[in-house]
Amino acid sequence: MTDTAFGEAVIGKVRWRILPFLIVCFFVAFLDRVNVGFAALQMNADLGFTPEVYGFGAGLFFIGYFFFEIPSNLALHRFGARRWIARILVTWGLLAVGMAWVAGPTSFYILRFLLGIAEAGFFPGVLLYMTYWFPAEARARVMATFSLGSVVSLVIGAPLSGWILSAANGGGFRGWQWLFVLEGVPAVVLGIVALGFMTDRPADAAWLSSPEKRWLTDTLAAEAAAKSAETHMGALQALRDPRTLVLAGAAMLNIVAIYGISLWLPQIIKAAGSLSNIETGLVTSLPFLCTAVAMMLNGAHSDRTGERRWHVLLPALVGAGGFVLAALSQSPVVELVGICFAAMGIWCSNTVFWTVPMRIFSGVSAAASLGLVNSVGNLGGFIGPFLTGWIRQATGSFPAALLVLGASLALFGLVVFGFLTAQERRDPAVRSGARRASMPQA
Repeated sequence: MTDTAFGEAVIGKVRWRILPFLIVCFFVAFLDRVNVGFAALQMNADLGFTPEVYGFGAGLFFIGYFFFEIPSNLALHRFGARRWIARILVTWGLLAVGMAWVAGPTSFYILRFLLGIAEAGFFPGVLLYMTYWFPAEARARVMATFSLGSVVSLVIGAPLSGWILSAANGGGFRGWQWLFVLEGVPAVVLGIVALGFMTDRPADAAWLSSPEKRWLTDTLAAEAAAKSAETHMGALQALRDPRTLVLAGAAMLNIVAIYGISLWLPQIIKAAGSLSNIETGLVTSLPFLCTAVAMMLNGAHSDRTGERRWHVLLPALVGAGGFVLAALSQSPVVELVGICFAAMGIWCSNTVFWTVPMRIFSGVSAAASLGLVNSVGNLGGFIGPFLTGWIRQATGSFPAALLVLGASLALFGLVVFGFLTAQERRDPAVRSGARRASMPQA
């Protein structure tokens, strides 16, 4: 077997061992973030929430996330992914279940804020964990595959949530309360499983042979050594690095669009026609079914060609066009088509974007920079839902909010394109993780 074939076999083995479990975790994580959008179909009326109250409370998740993201990611680097991800899963699962006892705006705000604190560090922690296991050449495909968890949670979770709202009533609970309970418990179970299933580093993997461990460890060590300046960069230096700040601002623009649409889509769909909760769930899943296919194709093509910037910009512009189409349409069908393009553009550009900080930083600097990029970026998770709710309440409809979300997505694509263009001029190696270095001998 050639060195290249051996390396591909090792990466494939690692992918099949690690990614399915992480995808399931991300499925549950994203479901517990956005199921409040479905709960709102009943909860808002039951508790008297205005669009502004709902948008503010839904977005508060990301304020808690912001403050605790970097400490959580540094703790993962210090204590290991197995224990820290298990802690994250259990605590957010318990708080997600606690959402069933929301009784008014204050308890809604507090629990959403605490849920953000509990989940802080999961997404960038997984990104950091991937740098321990996957060479840069494979990361766009890995990111696209991992991100299926968020998209599939909307494909499956949307009709599931709609069904729970309609069918689960009893025991003194309304459908929206059972929604939080039934979708929160799996996170606790996964946290317990993580302690026995996850492996912190390749050297600890009993499921890899000695030559496989050596090849993977040597390959990743060679990559880290090649990042000479970044390898010796400490956490504080990484946080002050202008590249980290630009990437954080870009991430925020994308996440404004992600959660501006995700947390309001059930209500947007419901407002477009006379649909039941189950029908709303089924229709809501359609944009994300298209997204799952497009995201995998875009990530695979980006890795195969070694190109990143156009694989961010073009989907972002297509998604922005989808928002404009949805906003200007007078037809529910055309509006849905526009939302499909918007969703595809958001996630396709997002998955390739996250390979960029993973490529630039390593070690403790990666833990700090990924934490900052994701924490600042997730402020967009507050801005997007709140801004959508504020515009919806001020105008009485959604089109103006959709145009704002589209503008944010387009600006994201342009910022990342400009950033990568400048970085490639300074260091052509930044162009791609797909460009193979010489492989260490197996």
